[in-house]
Amino acid sequence: MELLCQAKGIAKEYYRLTGRPLGITGEVAEFEAARILGLELAAVRQVGFDAVRRVSNDAVVRLQIKRRCFGLDAKPGQRIGAIQLSKEWDAVLLVLLDRDLEAREIWEADREAITAALTKPGSVARNERELWA
Repeated sequence: MELLCQAKGIAKEYYRLTGRPLGITGEVAEFEAARILGLELAAVRQVGFDAVRRVSNDAVVRLQIKRRCFGLDAKPGQRIGAIQLSKEWDAVLLVLLDRDLEAREIWEADREAITAALTKPGSVARNERELWA
């Protein structure tokens, strides 16, 4: 936790000096979701999911963790990373971080709801991009 606080401080100072993000929001969001929700982080570069929630001794829920950092200068059209339906996962968490990289909200949607939203008739480009990414 101490190291994460130091990293957040460096990222904030870097942004203040350069106007550019340092690029650690993904790691911060994963750590904060695990800490707050009692999750186990998956191995680095695990394909399809970032953490697991143990629901019994032999059953887990595999979670993709997406993040969005917002602040005073946040643009309303910000996007999150692609959700790949071809990968193995059970639910998606969206971690909303404030400009100090503190978790403010965490939202969860199960695979069924995400799949329905992504495959719903609408933007062909969006559906093709998400389904085949």
